[in-house]
Amino acid sequence: MYRFLLTPRWWGINLFVVLAIPFCVFMGTWQLGRFEDRVQSHEQAEKAPDPRTRDAKPLDELLPVDKVTSGRPATATGTYADQFLVPGRELEDRQGFYILNLLRTDSGKALPVVRGWLPGSATGARVPAAPEGEVTVTGDLQASENTHSDGVNVRGGLPSGQIGMISAATLVNLVPYDVYDAWVTLPEAEAGGTGGGMEPVPAAAPEGSGLDLKAFQNLGYTGEWFVFAAFVLFMWFRLVRREAEAERDIALGLVPEGAPAAAAPAAKGAGPDSDDAGPAQQDATAPEGTGPAQQDATAPEGTGPAQQDATAPEGTGPAQEDATAPASPEGTPQDAPEDPSAPDYGDVARTPVR
Repeated sequence: MYRFLLTPRWWGINLFVVLAIPFCVFMGTWQLGRFEDRVQSHEQAEKAPDPRTRDAKPLDELLPVDKVTSGRPATATGTYADQFLVPGRELEDRQGFYILNLLRTDSGKALPVVRGWLPGSATGARVPAAPEGEVTVTGDLQASENTHSDGVNVRGGLPSGQIGMISAATLVNLVPYDVYDAWVTLPEAEAGGTGGGMEPVPAAAPEGSGLDLKAFQNLGYTGEWFVFAAFVLFMWFRLVRREAEAERDIALGLVPEGAPAAAAPAAKGAGPDSDDAGPAQQDATAPEGTGPAQQDATAPEGTGPAQQDATAPEGTGPAQEDATAPASPEGTPQDAPEDPSAPDYGDVARTPVR
């Protein structure tokens, strides 16, 4: 009954099922692993002490920035150089902008330092000046932003002196010196009151370390891939069952194999112009009021079938009479005109045969 599974058509279906199910299971397992990693990192971050409470270390000892060093206090010494504003940044549901200064270190590279946040628009804003001379800053270490970071402006078109993303890739095109692939945010206003009302920017948690929307997206993708695998298996069983039932019906004679092909000629020959018109169609085409009873009623009295055959000229049968008789407009034969030279057989017809 299941020999149809070895046909070329079913070989293709079976190959698709064999490849699709493991692929869906693999993708679902991978998405589940991503979700579990996020949960584990979130639990570790909750158990670990606040990075800001740990001792500060030199910047070079904490690079590169990862989930462990992100948020750790880092120290650097140098002089402030170029200044940029970072518009479109929120703090406690208020719109404002960051004040970013580049700290030139003894190594020649510059460290981006976010000195604080101010409300309002960055265009035309008056910003407190940075301290002059050599300074030592201690701030919470942050990784360079990317296009997926909150508040990043990737549209461009900002005025001169403004940037939409705090990253080395952005700043290296604006200054003539190298920039660290990290930045720090000052936890307190600058000493001496030069902050001018700036508010400190809190450090953000490293990406992928919490149960955010992306983590639950991974969980949703896990369910989708497993549902796809179950759907492929269900459809395969359904197709096999339907094919097996059809094969069984043919074997039992319930559905002849040639039934659809045999029914086609019969349907093709059925129509109003077919030669096989039935009696009902012939009766429908007959003139109205010309039935057998009326034909008998129009025959002369006393003339039966035998007498009519006897009086008919030799060699003239019903078929010949029908063929030679002209047709009337209504479709019935007309009476032929009498020939004066024809002999009168009326007396012979009335003479009894002995």
